Amino acid sequence: MLKLCGFAASNYYNKVRLALLEKGVPFEEELAWIGETDPSCSPLGKVPYLKTDQGALSESTVILEYLEDAYPHPPLLPADAFAAAKVRELVRYLELHLELVARNLYPEAFFGGKVSDSAKEKIAPQLEKNIAGFAKLASFSPFLAGPTFTLADCAGAVHLPLVSSATKIIYGRDFLAELPVRDYLKRLGERPTVQKLNADRKASTELMLSRSKR
Repeated sequence: MLKLCGFAASNYYNKVRLALLEKGVPFEEELAWIGETDPSCSPLGKVPYLKTDQGALSESTVILEYLEDAYPHPPLLPADAFAAAKVRELVRYLELHLELVARNLYPEAFFGGKVSDSAKEKIAPQLEKNIAGFAKLASFSPFLAGPTFTLADCAGAVHLPLVSSATKIIYGRDFLAELPVRDYLKRLGERPTVQKLNADRKASTELMLSRSKR
């Protein structure tokens, strides 16, 4: 039995969890907050990590690739090599060029901290540039990579809402508003797997925030 370790307020944890749910792979969950992870499974103390009968894996994208190899049906990557690479390209753009840039805004947007004005001024044009690049790759027809749900949607479902919310809170406007992201997320929200993900994320976020106030 696979064991997914982390917490459901984490978008990277939820990316892997969504893939598991979509594939119908049996798994257990083990709560592991930041600072309480197993160093033998996650050397950098990050979540998620996955415990398997053969050992542990860390890094969410590595885990997704493992799941695709170990549990190929139903597939979340196209059989065609180029089409599969385009899905991976979308995941990379979402995480490296959108989410990790927007993440610098999260302390103020979501956790009551403060981001300097100079940092905000630097982040805004970089994020706008990167979103424009992402827009050239994403099809939203109806999923990010085309007609079928893929690993790109596992990433899009968890990262795009954060980018949208953070920019709206910090800059007073949603940087993703010109893309069909809202309709896309609404479509995803009709999937039972995403509904479960969102409900559990909300509960985990409330618990995480209550822990931080102790």
